[in-house]
Amino acid sequence: MKEGLIKDAFEPVIKELQTILTIAYILSVGVGMLFMYQKYSRFDINIFDYADVFDFLIAPFSDYVILIYILGSALVAFFIMKTDSFLQKKHPKYYSKINFGIEKKPWFDLYRYLTFSFLLIFYIFLSANTYGKISKKQILKQAPIEIRFADNEIKKGIMIGKTQSVIFLLSGKRVDVIPVTSMVKEITISKRSKLDPIIK
Repeated sequence: MKEGLIKDAFEPVIKELQTILTIAYILSVGVGMLFMYQKYSRFDINIFDYADVFDFLIAPFSDYVILIYILGSALVAFFIMKTDSFLQKKHPKYYSKINFGIEKKPWFDLYRYLTFSFLLIFYIFLSANTYGKISKKQILKQAPIEIRFADNEIKKGIMIGKTQSVIFLLSGKRVDVIPVTSMVKEITISKRSKLDPIIK
């Protein structure tokens, strides 16, 4: 009897938790994709042309900095919402003054959530842009690496990053996209023609 009651009590909580975790993961993947795009776009690479679904699914966990930004964004949003609710309950007169009395309007709750959402999105985009700039500086400070091909050809450069199928190598002023599992030897992105990759 007790076991059935406990099960009935916890089932809705577990289902709600599963929904929250699923939504949180989807949002994290979206944020991770944005951060990846900002990182690679600094080198004129459109990561969406080279990454597959799996690369994006693990994007939030591929770099601890992205994970910190995601958690930081969630904490900032939570803190702002809690502060707003606290001011509204504990200091209603002050809250009314800073909001010019619009909190009494029927549409205020919608306005508040839309404002929070906009601020959160703006913060995420700003964070992604900052992440892109910092990543570029860190990449340029790295020591060059050598990649040896099956025919013993050696290519030197700074590794920008990699996906499951390609490695991005900065060689001087150009970015070489080197397939890992393909029969194609190399795809070079020229700085002079960003739109047309040179296939070798």
